[in-house]
Amino acid sequence: MTKQQLIEAIAVGTECDKKNIPEILDSLLTAVTNAIAGGDRVDLRGFGSFVPKETKARQGRNPQTGEPIQIAAKKTVAFKPAKDLELRLGMQESAKAADAAE
Repeated sequence: MTKQQLIEAIAVGTECDKKNIPEILDSLLTAVTNAIAGGDRVDLRGFGSFVPKETKARQGRNPQTGEPIQIAAKKTVAFKPAKDLELRLGMQESAKAADAAE
């Protein structure tokens, strides 16, 4: 789904004027981005959580030459879906089936 498709879906779902939705969506995304960049976790009940993470520096290998290289530490974000979303996507059933198979 593209941003434009999301705007259209919001317009249909809320019956709001389509002209205002891009500004609202941009504001939402900016608030979420700023919170994560500031080290805060963003919880959207029923959808999931965006959690900022830091990966440590580590030793790696250049896949072409096999030469050891240093991979720098970096900041990233992880998404953990809410149980409601997992249920809707069937993720919990497949995880339970995988656990039962072990």
